[in-house]
Amino acid sequence: MVSDEHKRVLDPEQDAAALKALTHPLRIRLLGLLRQDGPASASELAARTGQTSASTSYHLRVLAKYAFVAEAEHRDRRERRWQAVHLVTSWSNKAMDAAPESRAFVSFARRRQIEHLEASLVQHEADIAGGRLGQEWLEPSDISDLLLRLTPESLTELRQVLDRKVEELTTRDAGDPRVAQVVFLIAGLPLAPHDPDLDPDASVPVSTGENAS
Repeated sequence: MVSDEHKRVLDPEQDAAALKALTHPLRIRLLGLLRQDGPASASELAARTGQTSASTSYHLRVLAKYAFVAEAEHRDRRERRWQAVHLVTSWSNKAMDAAPESRAFVSFARRRQIEHLEASLVQHEADIAGGRLGQEWLEPSDISDLLLRLTPESLTELRQVLDRKVEELTTRDAGDPRVAQVVFLIAGLPLAPHDPDLDPDASVPVSTGENAS
């Protein structure tokens, strides 16, 4: 669990302009790269994203306007460097559900997370195949796909338990030289009851039941 000082909590009423600014694929990607890889210049980020330096510089300034990024310590005086202000961006789902604009942002952000998972899977497989990750990472790496029957209270409790365990393990491993970045994406998405006989054309996700052990 990320401490409050490293978390940006968005309020749909007070941060409406910031939400609108963040609803841009390149800005989300730039912010993610700064959080993942640390400070960088506009030209360095342009090389990583396939954009021009002018484009990344403009979007970094927009992110800075709404306090998502800030100037970092410069290696020299030739080019400005940027860093993420917070490790994560969070919000209240209930508060975000109050207006169409904030609902659209949540939907956009969640789909970007799914895209990030896909990109991370590609990178993970390439790192294993290329020998950049040792064989000790093969067994614990996993994507699970389960359908659970839970109450709202139990789903909330499950998330809280996971948050506490994440905090415990990351604190324990902080000084271990074997640590690696691990993409850990949590999804808990309740689905309304579905009767296939009454609504045979409805598109309902089907779990594969895959869970490596």
